[in-house]
Amino acid sequence: MSEGIRPAVFLAGANCFFCTFAGMKREKKGNVCVFCASSANIDKRYLDDARELGRLLAEGGWRCVNGGGAVGLMGAVTDGALDADGEVTGVIPKFMVDNGWCYDRLEDVVITADMHQRKSMMSEMADAVIALPGGVGTMEELLETLTWRQLGLVKVPVIILNTLGYYDPLLRLLEHAIDEGFMKESHAQLWQVADTPQDALALLNDRQPVEFESKYF
Repeated sequence: MSEGIRPAVFLAGANCFFCTFAGMKREKKGNVCVFCASSANIDKRYLDDARELGRLLAEGGWRCVNGGGAVGLMGAVTDGALDADGEVTGVIPKFMVDNGWCYDRLEDVVITADMHQRKSMMSEMADAVIALPGGVGTMEELLETLTWRQLGLVKVPVIILNTLGYYDPLLRLLEHAIDEGFMKESHAQLWQVADTPQDALALLNDRQPVEFESKYF
């Protein structure tokens, strides 16, 4: 831990607060919420991409906001960002902290009452969302964010990092939903797909406002 910097840990209540440390050198562009797996028994290439994404976010002046876990892609993206002198805010429910799942490298942690408050706060912090591969938890976060975006509740860009074609089946399912009339064609603009961390950063830095039809009209 850097000399003179103490960990910032906040128990979330009605409002969410997180700290900003003095001495920052890079221009700050905003917060990127990263959804990703906490599973560790996975192909090393997933971990490599997560670590590289963290590094690129840090070097690009983006703060990473994630679930605060220590293992799997969550730990890897945190390591990548922190090793590049970047900033990471971990948002984690109290029961996970009590179980020892919070990453001890994090100097900026928000502790929430439950999973629902965690997701809400991560969404409130986000200027953009990047979804890495993951299981049902990651997919639920991604799909809920797309739902909120479809309903106009959030307007941030959503980028899917499709390492090793992991999300190809889900993307085909979403295309099938459009083909069958359960979604409108313009709703394919709710997300963007990147094959590499470098592609994800390019999409993030070149983000443009997107207009699409209302779900109901």
